[in-house]
Amino acid sequence: MREVVSRMVPGTQLRDGIDRILLARSGALIVLGHDEAIERICDGGFELDVEFSPTRLRELSKMDGAVILSTDGERIRRANVHLVPDSALPTVESGTRHKAAERTAVQTGHPVVSVSSSTGIVTVYLQGYRHVIQPSQAILSRANQAMGTLERYRSRLDEATRQLSIVELEDFATLRDVLSVAHCLELVRRVSREIDSDVVELGVDGRQLALQLAELVGETEVLRRLIVRDYLQDHPIDRAHIDAALAELDELLEVDLLELANLGPALGFSDALEALDTAVYPRGYRLLAEIPRVPMRCVESVVAAFGSLSTLLSATAEELATLDGVDPQLARQIREGLSRLVESGGV
Repeated sequence: MREVVSRMVPGTQLRDGIDRILLARSGALIVLGHDEAIERICDGGFELDVEFSPTRLRELSKMDGAVILSTDGERIRRANVHLVPDSALPTVESGTRHKAAERTAVQTGHPVVSVSSSTGIVTVYLQGYRHVIQPSQAILSRANQAMGTLERYRSRLDEATRQLSIVELEDFATLRDVLSVAHCLELVRRVSREIDSDVVELGVDGRQLALQLAELVGETEVLRRLIVRDYLQDHPIDRAHIDAALAELDELLEVDLLELANLGPALGFSDALEALDTAVYPRGYRLLAEIPRVPMRCVESVVAAFGSLSTLLSATAEELATLDGVDPQLARQIREGLSRLVESGGV
């Protein structure tokens, strides 16, 4: 559905044609695809096979029948067509046009757009699902409210991350500190996905919103993986187990996020409230990743050699230089970067 909706966002020719139909208050039934399955349910009308244009779509939609576009949307194949899908197919719609649209989409697998002449509502049907195309102003209003929520969640994430850095460097971290960051990351992730969906639907009208979203989300997905790398229990720290832990976090319901302890099992901890005060020991992936110009392969080599952040903090540049892939210059860079983090308290 997301791909289909992206074909009719503001700035596209199809959306221009739909907007012209709305202005004319004529209504329309538009099939976005043409093959033998479509031909079998077409009755009457006439063949065109002409290049698509918004004005042609508007004029042809003045007739009662459906307009059939090519699968790539580049040409208009037929117009004024009466669609006769299987009447036994279930439908929740009551209007003739909307019934035909929903049943055609189910029977042929092609998306169908219905434009209501009375209400001006544009509905897309695809494989049993329906999606209402809302005006840009309504989407922008909703997205701006979500953006305000995202800004608050991002602020909470930054504060929780700073607090985690402080307690990690003091070797005093608890599961509560870790899950507070994971919780904020999940909130940011979920709200940003909603806004991203709105950005797609806004097309050219959502460019500024897309820039704001990119700035707020930043490297949160990288941070999410680093948190799992630092604290995942009872499993090898490889891509498969990291992806599995992230998927488990992603599957949590919104109501589950109300309790921090519910995030614990994804990292291999208990979901009991008492577990939140458990002392935890980071491996050092996240703080090492904050040091500029240190590649991840070197981070992995350092963590594999020292095992924990507390051990790493006491390592000398000479000890670091003995590791595979870490030359003396990079070793000094890592040592100085860790020293700066300790001096600044992780901020």
